[in-house]
Amino acid sequence: MGVHRTVYAGEIGEALAGREVTVAGWVHRRRDHGGLIFIDLRDRSGIVQVVVTPERAEAFAAAERLRLEYVVRVRGTVRLRPPGMANPDLSTGTVEVEAAEIHVYAESRTPPFLPQESAEGVDELVRLRYRYIDLRRPELQAHFRMRDHVIRAMRDFFAAEGFWEVETPALARSTPEGARDFLVPSRLQPGHFYALPQSPQIFKQLLMVAGFDRYYQIVKAFRDEDLRADRQPEFTQLDVEMSFMSRDEILELMERMIRTVFRTTLGTDPGPMPRMTYAEAMRLYGSDKPDLRAGPPLVDLTAASRELGWSLLREAPAVSGVRIPDWHPSRRELDAWVERARALGLGGLVWILREGDGWRSSAGKWLGEDGMATLGTVAGLRPGDGLLVAAGPEAEVLAAAGSLRVEAAQALGRLEEGWRFLWVTDFPMFEWSQEEQRLTAMHHPFTMPKEADWERLESDPLACRAEAYDVVLNGVELASGSLRIYDPGLQRRIFAILGLGDQEIEEKFGFLVRAFQYGAPPHGGIAFGLDRLVMLMVGARTIREVIAFPKTASGTDPLMEAPAPVDPRQLRELGLTLIRDRGRA
Repeated sequence: MGVHRTVYAGEIGEALAGREVTVAGWVHRRRDHGGLIFIDLRDRSGIVQVVVTPERAEAFAAAERLRLEYVVRVRGTVRLRPPGMANPDLSTGTVEVEAAEIHVYAESRTPPFLPQESAEGVDELVRLRYRYIDLRRPELQAHFRMRDHVIRAMRDFFAAEGFWEVETPALARSTPEGARDFLVPSRLQPGHFYALPQSPQIFKQLLMVAGFDRYYQIVKAFRDEDLRADRQPEFTQLDVEMSFMSRDEILELMERMIRTVFRTTLGTDPGPMPRMTYAEAMRLYGSDKPDLRAGPPLVDLTAASRELGWSLLREAPAVSGVRIPDWHPSRRELDAWVERARALGLGGLVWILREGDGWRSSAGKWLGEDGMATLGTVAGLRPGDGLLVAAGPEAEVLAAAGSLRVEAAQALGRLEEGWRFLWVTDFPMFEWSQEEQRLTAMHHPFTMPKEADWERLESDPLACRAEAYDVVLNGVELASGSLRIYDPGLQRRIFAILGLGDQEIEEKFGFLVRAFQYGAPPHGGIAFGLDRLVMLMVGARTIREVIAFPKTASGTDPLMEAPAPVDPRQLRELGLTLIRDRGRA
């Protein structure tokens, strides 16, 4: 068939003028101007214009038969476009290829939509059903080019730092913490199941026991949980573990990795990453993943409210304020914020505006001039500023006020530009699960508790802190990590606090505790959500735009029509029987 291609379409520029080239790709557009036919030829690198003249009879006849999304090869000569005919929207807009030969590799049926159509103009379910067409979109291909560059930059960094890339199993064992596991039945061991790993956590810790010292992996993980814009049932992690390093050394190394990736791929340095404890983040922002772009932190008005005459605020367990600089809302806007606060679980909301030397508030007749001035002064209001005041139980108030802070910045177009990274450290070791009515590990049960809290692990577990840390970027949790337990006695204590008996510990984690008995080094690590990172870097709306073949919000794959029933013979071979309830399997 001869030469398929000598150059990518997007690489053709003025330096190639006068030279013969062969390009191959898809017909993006076709325009018949009477005596001339123009074709926009697209490949993954970009688009180049091809011009076909009647003097090239065979090429012209072939061009007349072309339709959108035909796959073709064009041999021709690069020439400068005539004066005034350049296209500034294309990187190849000053040149075109004058076709001498056109070969059609494959014809195309009329697609359900075209790659050049806006994503908003086509139902997402249709796009996912025909994902191979959707992925032809130059915008999406740019996302995957960035994803490739990010992974390459990560691998280069870790290789330079002496890390080994090691693959861990995709078939593992379900654990007590794995209620959301995907299970895989074993044919050779009927009635037994593997679990797809939610994380390589235990395996990477065993690699540290094995003396591998520095490990990383770009790895798939699986969680059978409800989906949202930044969550999928299967996703990709950058997984990292290292031995003989302090928490600060790990944080410094990972920060250097992040900054290297951004410099390499985006040509920008996000700068040093500040640190904040979990307690500080909740107090100042009402969230353990605060968006630092959204203006001033929350204002604690609890103490100031104790001096007020209005009992609703004076007796509230917690009072928090959202300061909004230079704010001049209409009454309709103020009413909308009150309704939004109710939707977030508050009984209502008080607003205060400082107008010149005076004050105006939805609770003016109860607060009085002095009460409004007291709260406004503590919040640091200047003339023209506003304040949203939330009152009630501390957890609910901080969460709602934190949400209002970010939503106000978004509604007013005041989210700062750029990248605002943050380390959140010293998370609680445990939390109480209302659903399960028991203590659970906030990160995971292998997290090292802070040494200062060891003595009260059993007596006051909810007050204990962990050597755990998260990376937050623009209000999105990007990574989670910790120092790990490496002492078998301490690990058994944590299991026991979580309600595991000796027999269950032996059944579920005996192999890990035994490994620690053979000399385990101090170690720690972190896992980054690669999909989320790329989503933020390219400005995508959801992680589905940076995953080649994603699932829908209901966990289905419209392209493969999965999940799907299986042949009854397969079920019999696996020793499985479906239990049907009300007509559903």
